[in-house]
Amino acid sequence: MNKPLCIIEAPSNLGLKQPVPGKEPGVKHLPNWLKAHGLYTLLSPKQVIRIDPLPYTIDIDPESGVRNANAIVAYSRKLSTTIQKVIESNSIPMVIGGDCSILIGCMLALKSIGTYGLFFLDGHTDFIWPALSKTAGAAGMDLAIVCGYGHQKLTDIDSMKPYVYEQHVWCVGNRTDISWYVEAIQSSRIRYVDLHTLRALSIACCTDDFLTLVDQKHLDGFWLHFDVDVLDNTIMPAVDSPQPNGLSYEELHEMLSKLFSHPKYVGMDITILDPDLDPTGKYTKDFVLQLYRTYSLSLVKNQD
Repeated sequence: MNKPLCIIEAPSNLGLKQPVPGKEPGVKHLPNWLKAHGLYTLLSPKQVIRIDPLPYTIDIDPESGVRNANAIVAYSRKLSTTIQKVIESNSIPMVIGGDCSILIGCMLALKSIGTYGLFFLDGHTDFIWPALSKTAGAAGMDLAIVCGYGHQKLTDIDSMKPYVYEQHVWCVGNRTDISWYVEAIQSSRIRYVDLHTLRALSIACCTDDFLTLVDQKHLDGFWLHFDVDVLDNTIMPAVDSPQPNGLSYEELHEMLSKLFSHPKYVGMDITILDPDLDPTGKYTKDFVLQLYRTYSLSLVKNQD
């Protein structure tokens, strides 16, 4: 039987720098934006829960070197508690951000209840720490943080470090090829599959290999992180760090349909789509329909 869906609205922009001086990142509007464009109506969630963050500031925490670090820690705890309750109630959480720093609360929740894997689907690796960051934003460090890299204020909340073990993580879809940036993740135990390698291996092979890992390691389940900047710019330009090329919706559909329909899939987060960068809703409308198409077909597959 398919588990009911619970949407958790996590409209945090605490992990990002200002796009221009005096302006907050617009990703905080994403839950309302997706709702306005029909996603909630299409998905018919059993429950919608909203967790508002503390106010956005541009302050960099001197202790950790991360922007809004204390607020992110407090928010991650609240998000973690909510996700735990949703999973323990036998529902599937879909956490709608917000920026990528919400992953901290997601993985903190899973570490609190078991040992989980992470399929990290993103146009960047997000595997850097303050000394490598040019923005001091946790949204660009989230994968490193959840694996235990960086200041303990963020990496060891409630003595839970690491929130996910490196060997249980697949980082898929990066298309930033700067040598120092790639070398950081290549030096870890994370399975790193950039966009070129993904297409060379085939999406089916990559996804099946990850799911085999989940089964062979007897993990309690896995989480999906979906940063929409992994998509091609022609279909999703409304992101804070756009890059050329990216996944097509057909490629995304092939990947997500396998993940959604696996019995150990426990939930996902969606990040970075900025409504301010899609004022007519042109790209959002298609995104909503494509996500619903993939999600609904996976439910049918589960019933077969």
